[in-house]
Amino acid sequence: MNTPATRTVRRATQDDLTTLAHFRWAFRSRRHPATEDENVFVARCVEWMRPRLRPDSRWRVWLLEENGTPIGNLWVQMIEKIPNPGNEPELHAYVSNVFVLPEHRNKGGGALLLDAATAECRSFHVDTMFLWPSPESRPLYARHGFVPPDRLLIKQL
Repeated sequence: MNTPATRTVRRATQDDLTTLAHFRWAFRSRRHPATEDENVFVARCVEWMRPRLRPDSRWRVWLLEENGTPIGNLWVQMIEKIPNPGNEPELHAYVSNVFVLPEHRNKGGGALLLDAATAECRSFHVDTMFLWPSPESRPLYARHGFVPPDRLLIKQL
């Protein structure tokens, strides 16, 4: 008898650093040709990630697991706003590195990750969550209430 896969989301820990670094490699190396050996990149990435997974970090990271095996992740950086004198939230949230292994996509995992991140942002009274979507991820974000900005200006350098 086939039992359905159990998908869960949990906060990432220091024990997940290598997995997270490999996910980052898989996520970015398919978009742009790598100029760095994978093992060198993973080692460098682990060292970058290590302090960002500490409890005092402004970063929050979630892992998507299927039957206990990591299959995806989502990163959020809490960004301070300058203090306001009125009743106005003083944090933004930058959503980044949303990744699910290709063979596990379109099965609700991205939604589970976004739900966890959104709940955390609500608990911190975040003003706005923002991200740079890929063309293929736009429908997922639209289903979760993300809309193109009408008051944002950017300058690419």
